[in-house]
Amino acid sequence: DKTQLATLVFSGKAQGTSARMGVFLAASAALVASTALGVLGGAALGQVVDPRWLTRAAGVGFLAIGAWTLWTA
Repeated sequence: DKTQLATLVFSGKAQGTSARMGVFLAASAALVASTALGVLGGAALGQVVDPRWLTRAAGVGFLAIGAWTLWTA
């Protein structure tokens, strides 16, 4: 995905081991933060919305994104 490509570019531009370690740590922290937001958001939505509807909405969303990607390609 785009995040991995950005990490690849930043690590390619980084000079030295410590700079590359900084890229690694920053990318790792960003992954942890985005995963935590997803888990917390999903848990909060699960308290308000029936999980079956969340599953259906996620499926429709993935299909819509796939169709849009094919349409604009």
